[in-house]
Amino acid sequence: MKALVLFSGGLDSILATKLVLKQNIEVEGINFSTLFWSYKKKENSHFSVKSIAEELGIKLKVFEVSRDFLEVVKNPKYGYGSGMNPCIDCRIFMLKKAYQYMKETGASFLITGEVLNERPMSQRLSILRLIEKETALSGLILRPLSAKLLEPTTPEKKGWVDREKFLSIKGRSRKPQMMLAKNLGIRNYLNPSGGCLLTDPGFSKRMKDLMKYSPNFNLEDVELLKLGRHFRISDKAKLIVGRDKEENEKIINFNLKESPLFYPLEAKGPVALGRGIFDRDLINLSAGIVAYYCDKENINFPLKIAYKNNSSSDKIEVLEVLSLSNLKIKELLV
Repeated sequence: MKALVLFSGGLDSILATKLVLKQNIEVEGINFSTLFWSYKKKENSHFSVKSIAEELGIKLKVFEVSRDFLEVVKNPKYGYGSGMNPCIDCRIFMLKKAYQYMKETGASFLITGEVLNERPMSQRLSILRLIEKETALSGLILRPLSAKLLEPTTPEKKGWVDREKFLSIKGRSRKPQMMLAKNLGIRNYLNPSGGCLLTDPGFSKRMKDLMKYSPNFNLEDVELLKLGRHFRISDKAKLIVGRDKEENEKIINFNLKESPLFYPLEAKGPVALGRGIFDRDLINLSAGIVAYYCDKENINFPLKIAYKNNSSSDKIEVLEVLSLSNLKIKELLV
């Protein structure tokens, strides 16, 4: 008997896997990777989803689904959470992909680490039922951590697994999982708070801005949301300003040949990348933003800012501009 588990490397998915493995079921993990999901490792550790799966002794299949998932983010049937997180549609998306792989591999059912009422948007009982209906997986999703609080699944009814060996955890407290992890000797797991960027208030604000002014955005646009400070300088243009040396280098190396580039010539300061349509006023405004973040002795002294109207061009124009005011910077900052 074989089962698939939606495996994030977080504590809930590890515990669910462990409880089923103890019943002599073959388990294979499936993990979905996108540029929106960025699980943080514990401090001073080097483990990853792959290494955690190896530690459990299970195979792991990773699907890179950024392009497909982008459409879910743009048009979620069931809306967004507190940020730009389409949690219900995300779950449906992952389970549909998992169901396809389940049929390909001959697995008999799916396992998730879901806990009843742990997440207010996607783990309420009514939503769990809705998700099963949308994915044609009714009765085939086993949730070991809350199994005793839910209707018996097909694996339980048919005796493939022993329902009595599962749990009845519910709610947002992590104490039952932490205690179980201690009892099972589980120490390595990824922190769920480092997961979805779409739940992050700052990133969500940038996403809303992007969707409002550039509804046909692509993966490169989303990747840029992770970098620098973002300034909405017109309905058709924005500026991305590096915050440190590493971000400056990433901006320079970003393969956007049609985008204008700005950087200081004499003072120490950031690199900035433009996106959209720039007229002369916006070019000067962008140079003023770069000047604001430069090291300077006198804010009333003009700085020389280089402007390349094409980031791959060698031709530069030198602009002498004053730094923008702090008030104007705050007004434009996304």
